[in-house]
Amino acid sequence: MEQKKNSKFRKVFVIAYSTALVGFTTYAALDTFVIPRTYTVVAQEDSVTEQATNGAVSSEYTMETKQAGGRGGRGDGNGMRGRGGKGSRGGGDFSGTGDFGGRANGDFGGRGNGAGGFGMSGGFGTDNSRSSSGQATIPDLPTLPGADSTKSASGTEASVATDAAGTTKAESGAQSAATGTVTADSYEDENISIQITQYETNDTTVYVADVTLSSAEYLQTAFAQNAYGKNVKAETSEIAAQHNAILAINGDFYGSRNRGYVIRDGVLYRDSSNGSEGLALMSDGNFTFYNEGEVSAADLLAEGAKETWSFGPALLADGEIQVSQTEEVGKAKASNPRTAIGIIDDLHYVLVVSDGRTNASEGLSLYQLASFLQSIGVKDAYNLDGGGSSTMVFNGTVVNNPTTGGNSIDERSVSDIVYVGY
Repeated sequence: MEQKKNSKFRKVFVIAYSTALVGFTTYAALDTFVIPRTYTVVAQEDSVTEQATNGAVSSEYTMETKQAGGRGGRGDGNGMRGRGGKGSRGGGDFSGTGDFGGRANGDFGGRGNGAGGFGMSGGFGTDNSRSSSGQATIPDLPTLPGADSTKSASGTEASVATDAAGTTKAESGAQSAATGTVTADSYEDENISIQITQYETNDTTVYVADVTLSSAEYLQTAFAQNAYGKNVKAETSEIAAQHNAILAINGDFYGSRNRGYVIRDGVLYRDSSNGSEGLALMSDGNFTFYNEGEVSAADLLAEGAKETWSFGPALLADGEIQVSQTEEVGKAKASNPRTAIGIIDDLHYVLVVSDGRTNASEGLSLYQLASFLQSIGVKDAYNLDGGGSSTMVFNGTVVNNPTTGGNSIDERSVSDIVYVGY
Protein backbone atom coordinates (compact mmCIF):
# COMPACT_ATOMS: atom_id res chain seq x y z
CA MET A 1 0.00 0.00 0.00
CA GLU A 2 2.80 2.39 0.95
CA GLN A 3 4.59 1.55 -2.31
CA LYS A 4 1.45 2.37 -4.34
CA LYS A 5 1.12 5.72 -2.56
CA ASN A 6 4.75 6.59 -3.32
CA SER A 7 4.27 5.60 -6.96
CA LYS A 8 1.15 7.74 -7.23
CA PHE A 9 2.98 10.67 -5.59
CA ARG A 10 5.87 10.30 -8.00
CA LYS A 11 3.47 10.37 -10.95
CA VAL A 12 1.80 13.56 -9.67
CA PHE A 13 5.21 15.15 -9.03
CA VAL A 14 6.47 14.27 -12.52
CA ILE A 15 3.30 15.67 -14.13
CA ALA A 16 3.52 18.89 -12.10
CA TYR A 17 7.23 19.24 -12.75
CA SER A 18 6.77 18.65 -16.50
CA THR A 19 3.88 21.12 -16.67
CA ALA A 20 5.88 23.79 -14.85
CA LEU A 21 8.93 23.17 -17.00
CA VAL A 22 6.93 23.41 -20.27
CA GLY A 23 5.18 26.55 -19.06
CA PHE A 24 8.40 28.22 -18.03
CA THR A 25 10.17 27.27 -21.28
CA THR A 26 7.23 28.63 -23.33
CA TYR A 27 7.24 31.90 -21.36
CA ALA A 28 10.99 32.27 -21.73
CA ALA A 29 10.76 31.76 -25.48
CA LEU A 30 7.90 34.24 -25.82
CA ASP A 31 9.66 36.73 -23.60
CA THR A 32 12.84 36.48 -25.61
CA PHE A 33 11.51 36.42 -29.17
CA VAL A 34 7.92 37.73 -29.18
CA ILE A 35 7.16 40.17 -26.39
CA PRO A 36 8.14 43.66 -27.63
CA ARG A 37 10.82 45.67 -25.82
CA THR A 38 11.46 49.37 -25.47
CA TYR A 39 14.95 50.55 -26.36
CA THR A 40 16.34 54.01 -25.65
CA VAL A 41 19.39 55.18 -27.56
CA VAL A 42 20.78 58.53 -26.43
CA ALA A 43 22.78 60.96 -28.58
CA GLN A 44 26.14 59.86 -29.87
CA GLU A 45 29.05 61.24 -27.88
CA ASP A 46 32.06 60.11 -29.84
CA SER A 47 32.99 58.94 -33.30
CA VAL A 48 31.94 55.84 -35.19
CA THR A 49 34.73 54.08 -37.09
CA GLU A 50 33.52 51.73 -39.80
CA GLN A 51 35.73 48.67 -40.24
CA ALA A 52 36.29 46.79 -43.46
CA THR A 53 35.36 43.29 -42.35
CA ASN A 54 31.75 42.17 -41.95
CA GLY A 55 30.59 45.73 -41.41
CA ALA A 56 32.02 45.63 -37.90
CA VAL A 57 31.64 48.88 -36.01
CA SER A 58 33.48 50.00 -32.92
CA SER A 59 31.23 52.49 -31.21
CA GLU A 60 31.13 54.73 -28.21
CA TYR A 61 27.62 55.81 -27.41
CA THR A 62 25.93 56.69 -24.18
CA MET A 63 23.41 54.03 -23.18
CA GLU A 64 20.46 55.06 -21.08
CA THR A 65 18.50 51.79 -20.99
CA LYS A 66 20.63 48.98 -19.60
CA GLN A 67 18.00 46.41 -18.66
CA ALA A 68 15.72 46.25 -21.68
CA GLY A 69 16.66 42.80 -22.91
CA GLY A 70 15.92 39.15 -22.96
CA ARG A 71 16.31 36.18 -20.67
CA GLY A 72 19.90 35.20 -21.18
CA GLY A 73 21.29 32.95 -18.48
CA ARG A 74 20.75 29.66 -16.73
CA GLY A 75 18.66 28.94 -13.72
CA ASP A 76 20.08 26.69 -11.05
CA GLY A 77 17.30 26.70 -8.49
CA ASN A 78 16.46 24.23 -5.82
CA GLY A 79 16.30 20.95 -7.70
CA MET A 80 15.19 22.65 -10.92
CA ARG A 81 17.42 23.51 -13.83
CA GLY A 82 16.33 25.44 -16.90
CA ARG A 83 17.96 27.57 -19.58
CA GLY A 84 16.46 30.88 -20.57
CA GLY A 85 16.60 32.31 -24.09
CA LYS A 86 19.72 34.28 -24.99
CA GLY A 87 19.28 38.03 -24.59
CA SER A 88 19.35 40.04 -27.83
CA ARG A 89 22.79 41.31 -28.74
CA GLY A 90 24.09 39.61 -25.62
CA GLY A 91 27.61 38.36 -25.75
CA GLY A 92 29.05 38.48 -22.29
CA ASP A 93 28.61 36.87 -18.92
CA PHE A 94 25.43 34.87 -19.21
CA SER A 95 26.09 32.60 -16.23
CA GLY A 96 24.28 33.27 -13.04
CA THR A 97 21.80 32.02 -10.56
CA GLY A 98 19.14 33.83 -8.72
CA ASP A 99 15.82 35.55 -8.89
CA PHE A 100 15.58 37.50 -12.11
CA GLY A 101 18.95 39.10 -11.50
CA GLY A 102 19.73 41.76 -14.09
CA ARG A 103 22.41 44.39 -13.98
CA ALA A 104 24.13 45.40 -17.19
CA ASN A 105 27.88 45.34 -17.45
CA GLY A 106 30.37 46.45 -20.07
CA ASP A 107 30.27 43.09 -21.85
CA PHE A 108 26.68 43.46 -23.02
CA GLY A 109 25.58 40.73 -20.66
CA GLY A 110 23.89 40.54 -17.30
CA ARG A 111 24.54 38.60 -14.16
CA GLY A 112 21.88 37.16 -11.90
CA ASN A 113 22.34 37.84 -8.24
CA GLY A 114 20.44 36.20 -5.46
CA ALA A 115 19.62 32.77 -4.19
CA GLY A 116 17.09 30.22 -5.29
CA GLY A 117 14.51 30.29 -7.98
CA PHE A 118 15.13 30.78 -11.68
CA GLY A 119 18.34 32.60 -12.64
CA MET A 120 17.62 35.28 -15.23
CA SER A 121 20.41 37.40 -16.69
CA GLY A 122 18.85 40.71 -17.55
CA GLY A 123 21.50 43.09 -18.87
CA PHE A 124 21.08 44.14 -22.49
CA GLY A 125 23.64 45.93 -24.64
CA THR A 126 21.88 48.25 -27.07
CA ASP A 127 23.34 48.48 -30.59
CA ASN A 128 25.90 51.28 -30.91
CA SER A 129 26.02 51.77 -27.18
CA ARG A 130 28.17 51.23 -24.17
CA SER A 131 27.25 50.56 -20.61
CA SER A 132 28.47 52.64 -17.73
CA SER A 133 31.27 50.18 -17.07
CA GLY A 134 33.02 50.15 -20.41
CA GLN A 135 33.28 50.17 -24.17
CA ALA A 136 32.10 47.32 -26.37
CA THR A 137 32.77 46.14 -29.91
CA ILE A 138 29.83 44.62 -31.71
CA PRO A 139 30.11 42.45 -34.83
CA ASP A 140 27.30 43.97 -36.87
CA LEU A 141 24.97 46.95 -36.89
CA PRO A 142 21.33 45.94 -37.14
CA THR A 143 18.59 48.49 -36.75
CA LEU A 144 16.78 48.72 -33.45
CA PRO A 145 13.08 49.52 -33.44
CA GLY A 146 12.65 53.26 -33.16
CA ALA A 147 16.35 54.04 -33.45
CA ASP A 148 16.92 54.60 -37.15
CA SER A 149 19.61 57.27 -37.40
CA THR A 150 21.56 58.90 -40.20
CA LYS A 151 25.31 59.47 -39.97
CA SER A 152 27.14 62.14 -41.90
CA ALA A 153 30.29 61.48 -43.90
CA SER A 154 32.46 62.41 -40.93
CA GLY A 155 30.80 59.83 -38.73
CA THR A 156 29.03 62.20 -36.37
CA GLU A 157 25.32 61.95 -35.91
CA ALA A 158 23.60 64.43 -38.22
CA SER A 159 19.93 63.73 -37.68
CA VAL A 160 17.37 61.16 -36.68
CA ALA A 161 15.36 60.16 -39.72
CA THR A 162 12.42 58.67 -37.89
CA ASP A 163 11.38 57.08 -34.64
CA ALA A 164 8.64 54.74 -33.52
CA ALA A 165 6.16 57.62 -33.56
CA GLY A 166 7.50 59.07 -36.84
CA THR A 167 9.99 61.88 -36.23
CA THR A 168 9.07 64.94 -38.26
CA LYS A 169 11.38 66.92 -40.51
CA ALA A 170 11.25 69.80 -38.05
CA GLU A 171 12.22 67.56 -35.12
CA SER A 172 15.06 66.15 -37.17
CA GLY A 173 16.19 69.68 -37.99
CA ALA A 174 16.19 70.63 -34.34
CA GLN A 175 18.45 67.73 -33.47
CA SER A 176 20.80 68.57 -36.33
CA ALA A 177 20.94 72.27 -35.56
CA ALA A 178 21.64 71.51 -31.93
CA THR A 179 25.01 70.06 -32.95
CA GLY A 180 26.24 73.37 -34.42
CA THR A 181 28.39 76.04 -32.82
CA VAL A 182 26.23 79.11 -32.20
CA THR A 183 27.03 82.69 -31.21
CA ALA A 184 24.87 85.81 -31.21
CA ASP A 185 25.62 86.39 -34.90
CA SER A 186 26.97 83.13 -36.29
CA TYR A 187 26.28 79.45 -36.75
CA GLU A 188 28.66 76.70 -37.83
CA ASP A 189 28.37 72.97 -38.41
CA GLU A 190 29.70 70.55 -41.03
CA ASN A 191 27.05 71.55 -43.60
CA ILE A 192 26.07 75.13 -42.79
CA SER A 193 28.06 78.28 -42.04
CA ILE A 194 26.30 81.57 -41.28
CA GLN A 195 27.78 84.92 -40.34
CA ILE A 196 25.52 87.94 -39.85
CA THR A 197 27.04 91.40 -40.27
CA GLN A 198 25.31 94.75 -39.76
CA TYR A 199 26.17 97.57 -42.16
CA GLU A 200 25.27 101.25 -42.36
CA THR A 201 24.83 102.74 -45.82
CA ASN A 202 22.76 105.62 -47.17
CA ASP A 203 21.46 106.36 -43.66
CA THR A 204 20.11 102.82 -43.55
CA THR A 205 20.86 99.74 -41.45
CA VAL A 206 21.42 96.63 -43.54
CA TYR A 207 21.71 93.09 -42.19
CA VAL A 208 23.69 90.63 -44.32
CA ALA A 209 23.71 86.91 -43.58
CA ASP A 210 26.70 85.36 -45.35
CA VAL A 211 25.79 81.70 -45.89
CA THR A 212 27.99 78.85 -47.13
CA LEU A 213 26.45 75.39 -47.58
CA SER A 214 27.71 71.93 -48.43
CA SER A 215 24.57 71.32 -50.51
CA ALA A 216 21.70 73.34 -51.95
CA GLU A 217 19.30 71.12 -50.00
CA TYR A 218 19.87 73.31 -46.93
CA LEU A 219 18.54 76.43 -48.69
CA GLN A 220 14.80 75.89 -48.46
CA THR A 221 11.37 77.51 -48.56
CA ALA A 222 8.23 77.07 -46.47
CA PHE A 223 4.60 78.10 -46.70
CA ALA A 224 2.70 79.81 -43.89
CA GLN A 225 0.69 77.23 -41.95
CA ASN A 226 2.36 74.57 -44.11
CA ALA A 227 -0.30 75.21 -46.76
CA TYR A 228 -0.30 76.66 -50.26
CA GLY A 229 -3.11 79.15 -50.91
CA LYS A 230 -4.09 82.74 -51.38
CA ASN A 231 -3.99 84.84 -48.20
CA VAL A 232 -2.72 81.97 -46.05
CA LYS A 233 -0.37 83.92 -43.81
CA ALA A 234 1.78 83.87 -40.68
CA GLU A 235 4.67 85.92 -39.35
CA THR A 236 8.14 85.07 -40.63
CA SER A 237 9.31 84.13 -37.14
CA GLU A 238 6.35 81.78 -36.67
CA ILE A 239 6.96 79.94 -39.95
CA ALA A 240 10.67 79.75 -39.15
CA ALA A 241 9.95 78.23 -35.74
CA GLN A 242 7.68 75.58 -37.25
CA HIS A 243 10.53 74.44 -39.48
CA ASN A 244 13.35 74.88 -36.97
CA ALA A 245 15.02 77.30 -39.35
CA ILE A 246 18.45 78.46 -38.30
CA LEU A 247 18.12 81.55 -40.49
CA ALA A 248 15.03 82.85 -42.32
CA ILE A 249 13.86 85.82 -44.35
CA ASN A 250 10.47 86.59 -45.84
CA GLY A 251 9.87 85.35 -49.39
CA ASP A 252 7.96 86.78 -52.35
CA PHE A 253 4.47 86.86 -50.73
CA TYR A 254 3.10 84.76 -53.60
CA GLY A 255 -0.29 84.60 -51.83
CA SER A 256 -1.01 88.29 -52.38
CA ARG A 257 -1.27 87.70 -56.14
CA ASN A 258 -3.21 85.38 -58.42
CA ARG A 259 -0.44 84.98 -60.97
CA GLY A 260 3.29 84.31 -61.01
CA TYR A 261 5.13 80.98 -61.08
CA VAL A 262 5.34 79.07 -57.82
CA ILE A 263 7.70 76.10 -57.61
CA ARG A 264 8.65 75.08 -54.10
CA ASP A 265 10.85 72.16 -53.10
CA GLY A 266 10.61 70.79 -56.64
CA VAL A 267 6.80 70.90 -56.76
CA LEU A 268 4.89 73.08 -59.26
CA TYR A 269 2.00 74.88 -57.53
CA ARG A 270 1.20 77.69 -59.97
CA ASP A 271 2.07 78.08 -63.63
CA SER A 272 0.21 81.26 -64.58
CA SER A 273 2.45 84.09 -65.73
CA ASN A 274 2.34 87.67 -64.51
CA GLY A 275 5.02 88.72 -66.99
CA SER A 276 7.58 89.52 -64.29
CA GLU A 277 11.25 88.66 -64.10
CA GLY A 278 11.63 85.57 -61.95
CA LEU A 279 14.43 83.76 -60.15
CA ALA A 280 14.93 80.00 -59.99
CA LEU A 281 17.19 78.20 -57.53
CA MET A 282 18.35 75.14 -59.43
CA SER A 283 19.01 71.76 -57.84
CA ASP A 284 22.77 72.32 -58.15
CA GLY A 285 22.46 75.52 -56.12
CA ASN A 286 22.94 78.01 -58.97
CA PHE A 287 20.63 80.90 -59.85
CA THR A 288 18.72 81.27 -63.14
CA PHE A 289 16.86 84.45 -64.11
CA TYR A 290 13.95 84.13 -66.52
CA ASN A 291 11.02 86.11 -67.89
CA GLU A 292 7.65 84.55 -67.18
CA GLY A 293 5.81 83.89 -70.42
CA GLU A 294 9.04 83.37 -72.35
CA VAL A 295 9.69 80.08 -70.53
CA SER A 296 7.03 77.90 -68.92
CA ALA A 297 7.03 76.80 -65.32
CA ALA A 298 6.96 73.18 -66.51
CA ASP A 299 10.13 73.77 -68.54
CA LEU A 300 11.85 75.31 -65.51
CA LEU A 301 10.88 72.28 -63.45
CA ALA A 302 12.20 69.93 -66.13
CA GLU A 303 15.48 71.84 -66.19
CA GLY A 304 15.94 71.26 -62.47
CA ALA A 305 14.34 74.25 -60.75
CA LYS A 306 14.06 73.56 -57.02
CA GLU A 307 12.51 76.91 -56.00
CA THR A 308 11.17 79.91 -57.92
CA TRP A 309 10.33 83.43 -56.82
CA SER A 310 8.09 85.82 -58.68
CA PHE A 311 8.70 89.36 -57.46
CA GLY A 312 11.86 91.05 -58.68
CA PRO A 313 13.44 92.66 -60.35
CA ALA A 314 16.92 91.18 -60.70
CA LEU A 315 19.38 93.51 -58.98
CA LEU A 316 22.69 92.08 -60.17
CA ALA A 317 23.65 89.67 -62.96
CA ASP A 318 27.26 88.57 -63.34
CA GLY A 319 28.21 91.39 -60.97
CA GLU A 320 26.56 94.11 -63.06
CA ILE A 321 23.70 96.31 -61.74
CA GLN A 322 20.43 95.53 -63.53
CA VAL A 323 18.23 98.41 -62.34
CA SER A 324 18.29 102.12 -63.12
CA GLN A 325 18.64 104.82 -60.47
CA THR A 326 14.92 105.61 -60.73
CA GLU A 327 13.48 102.11 -61.12
CA GLU A 328 11.08 100.90 -58.46
CA VAL A 329 8.58 98.13 -57.78
CA GLY A 330 5.21 99.40 -58.95
CA LYS A 331 4.28 102.54 -57.01
CA ALA A 332 6.61 101.84 -54.09
CA LYS A 333 8.48 104.67 -52.44
CA ALA A 334 12.10 105.21 -53.37
CA SER A 335 13.34 104.44 -49.83
CA ASN A 336 12.04 101.26 -48.29
CA PRO A 337 12.82 98.32 -46.08
CA ARG A 338 14.18 95.70 -48.49
CA THR A 339 14.70 91.94 -48.69
CA ALA A 340 17.02 90.32 -51.22
CA ILE A 341 18.78 87.05 -51.93
CA GLY A 342 22.11 86.80 -53.73
CA ILE A 343 24.88 84.41 -54.68
CA ILE A 344 28.61 85.05 -54.47
CA ASP A 345 29.99 81.72 -55.61
CA ASP A 346 29.03 78.05 -55.68
CA LEU A 347 26.82 77.35 -52.63
CA HIS A 348 27.84 80.72 -51.18
CA TYR A 349 24.83 83.00 -50.66
CA VAL A 350 23.74 86.19 -48.99
CA LEU A 351 20.31 86.74 -47.44
CA VAL A 352 19.82 90.48 -46.94
CA VAL A 353 17.29 92.67 -45.12
CA SER A 354 17.38 96.43 -44.58
CA ASP A 355 15.42 98.53 -42.12
CA GLY A 356 13.53 101.59 -43.30
CA ARG A 357 10.73 104.10 -42.76
CA THR A 358 12.07 105.15 -39.34
CA ASN A 359 14.17 108.01 -38.02
CA ALA A 360 16.95 105.53 -37.27
CA SER A 361 16.96 103.95 -40.73
CA GLU A 362 15.69 105.65 -43.88
CA GLY A 363 15.54 102.69 -46.25
CA LEU A 364 17.03 101.97 -49.68
CA SER A 365 16.05 102.37 -53.29
CA LEU A 366 16.48 99.38 -55.60
CA TYR A 367 19.54 100.97 -57.12
CA GLN A 368 21.08 101.67 -53.71
CA LEU A 369 20.43 98.06 -52.69
CA ALA A 370 22.00 96.75 -55.89
CA SER A 371 25.03 99.04 -55.45
CA PHE A 372 25.51 97.88 -51.89
CA LEU A 373 25.32 94.19 -52.86
CA GLN A 374 27.80 94.79 -55.65
CA SER A 375 30.20 96.41 -53.16
CA ILE A 376 30.31 93.27 -50.97
CA GLY A 377 31.06 90.95 -53.89
CA VAL A 378 27.65 89.53 -54.77
CA LYS A 379 27.46 88.15 -58.32
CA ASP A 380 23.71 87.65 -58.88
CA ALA A 381 20.95 89.13 -56.71
CA TYR A 382 17.17 89.30 -56.73
CA ASN A 383 14.70 91.57 -54.98
CA LEU A 384 12.08 89.86 -52.81
CA ASP A 385 9.02 91.39 -51.12
CA GLY A 386 10.00 94.43 -49.07
CA GLY A 387 8.37 97.16 -47.05
CA GLY A 388 6.58 95.91 -43.95
CA SER A 389 7.29 92.31 -44.97
CA SER A 390 11.08 92.65 -44.66
CA THR A 391 12.12 90.42 -41.76
CA MET A 392 15.20 88.41 -40.81
CA VAL A 393 15.10 85.73 -38.10
CA PHE A 394 18.21 84.06 -36.70
CA ASN A 395 18.00 81.23 -34.16
CA GLY A 396 14.47 82.21 -33.18
CA THR A 397 15.17 85.94 -32.77
CA VAL A 398 14.05 88.72 -35.12
CA VAL A 399 17.28 90.45 -36.12
CA ASN A 400 15.99 93.62 -37.79
CA ASN A 401 13.25 96.15 -37.02
CA PRO A 402 10.29 95.31 -39.28
CA THR A 403 7.69 98.03 -39.69
CA THR A 404 4.90 98.91 -42.07
CA GLY A 405 4.37 102.58 -41.37
CA GLY A 406 7.25 103.42 -39.04
CA ASN A 407 4.98 104.00 -36.05
CA SER A 408 5.60 100.59 -34.47
CA ILE A 409 8.11 97.77 -34.85
CA ASP A 410 6.02 94.73 -35.70
CA GLU A 411 6.23 91.79 -38.07
CA ARG A 412 3.81 91.61 -40.94
CA SER A 413 2.23 88.24 -41.68
CA VAL A 414 3.46 86.80 -44.99
CA SER A 415 2.69 83.77 -47.11
CA ASP A 416 6.16 82.21 -47.32
CA ILE A 417 9.79 82.31 -46.19
CA VAL A 418 13.24 81.43 -47.47
CA TYR A 419 15.29 79.66 -44.84
CA VAL A 420 18.50 77.80 -44.06
CA GLY A 421 18.17 74.64 -42.06
CA TYR A 422 17.65 70.88 -42.03
